[in-house]
Amino acid sequence: MSAFNLELVTLTEDLAVITWHTGVETEGEVVYGTHPARLNRTASEDRHTAHHYVELTGLEPGQTYYYQARSRGSAATPTPLHLVSGNAVGTSLHGFGSHGGPYSFTTPQPPPGRHLLSVALCNDLHLGETTAGLVTGVPLLRGISQRLGLGPYPEIMGRALVEEAHRRGARHLLAAGDISAGGAPRDLAEARRLLDGFGTHGQDYFVVRGNHDRRGHHGPQGRRGDNFLDAFPADDGSGGESGAGAGVAYFARDLGGLRIVGLDTYEKKGSGAGSGGLSERQLAWFQADLKAHKDQPTLVFGHHPLTVRNSPFPVTSGQRLNRRQARTILDAYAAAPGVFLHHAGHTHRNKRTVLPQARHVTLQEVGAVKEYPGGFCLLRIHTGGYALNYYKSSSAPALEWSERSRRVAAGLWPQYALGRSVQDRNSVTVRDLSGITPAATRVSAAQG
Repeated sequence: MSAFNLELVTLTEDLAVITWHTGVETEGEVVYGTHPARLNRTASEDRHTAHHYVELTGLEPGQTYYYQARSRGSAATPTPLHLVSGNAVGTSLHGFGSHGGPYSFTTPQPPPGRHLLSVALCNDLHLGETTAGLVTGVPLLRGISQRLGLGPYPEIMGRALVEEAHRRGARHLLAAGDISAGGAPRDLAEARRLLDGFGTHGQDYFVVRGNHDRRGHHGPQGRRGDNFLDAFPADDGSGGESGAGAGVAYFARDLGGLRIVGLDTYEKKGSGAGSGGLSERQLAWFQADLKAHKDQPTLVFGHHPLTVRNSPFPVTSGQRLNRRQARTILDAYAAAPGVFLHHAGHTHRNKRTVLPQARHVTLQEVGAVKEYPGGFCLLRIHTGGYALNYYKSSSAPALEWSERSRRVAAGLWPQYALGRSVQDRNSVTVRDLSGITPAATRVSAAQG
């Protein structure tokens, strides 16, 4: 029996999530410790499975740990990331010279100060899709379908997202586009039903449009009667406050001192395959809104990333926002010290980028909900900074589909989607966010 596809998925100051796969259902355990020759602690699964998911809890911040994942005596070997010179299993190269480790990671320090709230960042649910990774005309990207007899994978992964986000303590959820596979009303309605399991739209969770959410991928955006806006209408209160107005898919909203700005990054004519773009009206509104709230802690989310870097696959203009508009947005960030995070989807990968034009803003691409690695990023906001941690959805059906869909791109998909390093999916940033007040505190203050 072999154990393989070992990955250190999540790494916080006191927790690590480790996953691997075996060809048959069997037991799994991780032995670990603070010295490679003394792996004297054990974390085990409570069931036999082929899709192993083990959490190491009670870790010490700033401590180096060594670990080995085992199933029936076989040590698990890492997911290879040779195309990107990456490391799927640790924050150091310790253990790579021997079969099965032990591998090594060092836990970060927590963000300074008191925890205020947590927000789930997700994207690319693709409700209605039946084949993952399908790209017409590219033989390498023929796609992977669900096994016969199992439920539609976008629904499995969407339900798992909501359950996992709740379990990890997210108070809000931001979905950055491609909620559906093609903008069909039934798919958007199903997406709405799934996300309503998290809470109330426009209050607990917020949604922006991606290029796939445009039915037929043609025609101008921002019209009343649009299928996306029928399913996820713009919040009239935030629209009126921000000046965006009703009938558009972009908005701003205050959540107790945290300002969230949602962008519609394909508000243009086109097939959906071209570069992302904002209308001139939206871009002007966005610049004015940032200027008016330049010192307020602000999180921006939209479907297309501003830039796509360090990809093992060819990068086309369709993978990012229009270059001119991206430069305009970065210039606006440079003049708005309150902006700290820009969350994007579309690329279906985990990637952290910081650009010299606006070093105070983390540009975070988040892996797709609907396929490998299959999860979301949890933003934990403290008074003195924030952490970003990626979680795979851990339900059995979600883990099974995640493992199956890693075969996209002839099995090369993990080289792109997982994240070249642990830091691409787990990071801590120090900065003053003390102006944010969590909802529970605001209610107590009002009652007092």
